[in-house]
Amino acid sequence: MNEVFARGPTLFTRLCIVLLLSVCAMVIDTKVENISTLRTYLTSLVSPLQYIADLPGEALDWSVSRFTSRRSLLEENDRLTNQITLMSEQLQRFNVLEQENQNLRRLLDAPVRTDMHRMIAELMAVDNNPYSHQIVINKGTIHDVFEGQSVLDDTGIVGQIVEVGTTNSRVLLISDITHAIPVRVARNNVRLVASGTGGLIDLALEHVPHSADLQVGDLLVSSGLGKVFPEGYPVATINNIIRDESKPFASVTATPSAQLDRLKFLLLLWPEDIAPKEAISKDEIVLGNAVNDAN
Repeated sequence: MNEVFARGPTLFTRLCIVLLLSVCAMVIDTKVENISTLRTYLTSLVSPLQYIADLPGEALDWSVSRFTSRRSLLEENDRLTNQITLMSEQLQRFNVLEQENQNLRRLLDAPVRTDMHRMIAELMAVDNNPYSHQIVINKGTIHDVFEGQSVLDDTGIVGQIVEVGTTNSRVLLISDITHAIPVRVARNNVRLVASGTGGLIDLALEHVPHSADLQVGDLLVSSGLGKVFPEGYPVATINNIIRDESKPFASVTATPSAQLDRLKFLLLLWPEDIAPKEAISKDEIVLGNAVNDAN
């Protein structure tokens, strides 16, 4: 009976054959001079197989490096994006600070009479009553603020203090319907009274005769007659004149010089004889500007 699977040499026999062949190969390698050439040919013949065998490893290394590079790029992109966001936020704050600094410099450089002292105040709140134009500032009795005190911005008169607290005060704007201020035309000194209309962009001039020498574009400044506002500060510019002979007086409106709809920093004025120590005089401002220019 023939076996399906014929038995080959035993494992010991195979080991002996391999060892014998190895010894023969080493002897031939050391004794035969031209065997190195044959070995070179055999190496060249086997080298493509080595490259093929190395391909999976190299492909794996390439994939790992690609994924690592992609992950690094994504992490760096996230880091740079966060950095740009933070720098953008800082730049926005710097822009705001720069604008506020320019506003403060304009306030300090505003044309104020030499016998007046000034102090910068900041807007805290706006009255939400649509029929009352009042704001709250961050100066009060501890800063020697008093009722009736003049309040300006860098372009003109804003209003006057009507209520004083310990650390804040309430300002009645010149646009309030209950407010009136004596003014004069800078061109010819015609004296008038400018009243609030309840709108931020218009003042009404009361009881103006038809014969009054007024022109559109005339600058109105405070006359100082009311003993509240110092004389000579811009109040408004005439923007419309209607002379209807059927009515006893001409209808005249003016645009406030102060930017009442965008107040931020304000200027409080004191006469020299009652000014607090914290208030700044004109001479101190000129000296400070000279020092800044020198630096």
